[in-house]
Amino acid sequence: MIHVVATITLKPDTRPDFIAVFRWLTPLVQQENGCIEYQGTIDVPTTLAVQIPQRPEVVTVIEKWESLEALNAHMQATHMQQYREKVKVFVQGVTLQVTTGI
Repeated sequence: MIHVVATITLKPDTRPDFIAVFRWLTPLVQQENGCIEYQGTIDVPTTLAVQIPQRPEVVTVIEKWESLEALNAHMQATHMQQYREKVKVFVQGVTLQVTTGI
């Protein structure tokens, strides 16, 4: 199994608009072959000392895929290309962390 943490940094005051597009995308991705989990998340304020400060302009996507091949196919899916086009005006940067279990 492959785990992905995608950190999407948005331009100021665009998170609601980004989330609207992401909600369109989510069920399409969840239907892809090899998708185990695909969920957008936002920071929750806590009193935990080790938590990083809340990031109001960040959406974190938590993903699980059956294989690296399934993840690669996902990256090329037509709806992913459409999503990237729709959100490019909102996105300041994206980082991915791809891991597997130990």
